[in-house]
Amino acid sequence: MSESTPAPAPTVRYLGGPTAVLDLAGVRLLTDPTFDPPGDYPIGERKLVKTDGPALGPAALGPVDVVLLSHDQHPDNLDRSGRAYLAEVPLVLSTASAHQRLGGNVRTLADGEEIDLPRPDGGTLRITGVPAQHGPDGCEHLVGEVTGFLLSGDGLPTVYVSGDNASLDVVRTIARRFGAIDVALLFAGGAQTPLVGDAYLTLPSDQAAQAAQILDARKVVPLHFEHWGHFTQGADTLVEAFERAGLASRLHLLRQGEQTVL
Repeated sequence: MSESTPAPAPTVRYLGGPTAVLDLAGVRLLTDPTFDPPGDYPIGERKLVKTDGPALGPAALGPVDVVLLSHDQHPDNLDRSGRAYLAEVPLVLSTASAHQRLGGNVRTLADGEEIDLPRPDGGTLRITGVPAQHGPDGCEHLVGEVTGFLLSGDGLPTVYVSGDNASLDVVRTIARRFGAIDVALLFAGGAQTPLVGDAYLTLPSDQAAQAAQILDARKVVPLHFEHWGHFTQGADTLVEAFERAGLASRLHLLRQGEQTVL
């Protein structure tokens, strides 16, 4: 890319569920690939019910440089088609558990670990592993290991990808480490299953608004708030919660297939 050619605007496109495409200075990233059709998806002795498919399938998606995989053990974050798709991607960043189970091109990105990826404009995109807690305190032995990601680079917005995190204490930790976040991709929906009783597995809408305040995020793009039966909240409650918190202008609730500039 010549010095006279401006870098393309950073964007995010929401495909459905936890799956979105981020384009940052010529580096293309995909969050939690889920491409399977609606239906019942077993997980142990239970099942999760998917109510809608993605806006795009793998064939229409085009090349991706990196997959940001919050975790591999739940079909609403990595389904059968998503697993097959991982083999087509040069690099997958995820948890140590995912690396052990999936192998191949899956690399562990531990909490605080960084990886710098080259950009076409000569700069770098830094991806930092950050914590995530997929439920109440002490739940990891039930739900498994989960991670989040922090994306940064010269001339780029700082982007936080929460993964399936239900802890505002985790959000506070990230805010202390990195300061104000430009864009927060928050996995919301207030997910609940009998595995942890009445506790939430992802942020309910009011806590998503609190997370936006804690991070001082100028833009919030919710992910993973619809298309599964175990979500207790959705688009309407997100709008209401952000309006109550005086943060309506920061909420960017995308429709499936819709893209916004970051």
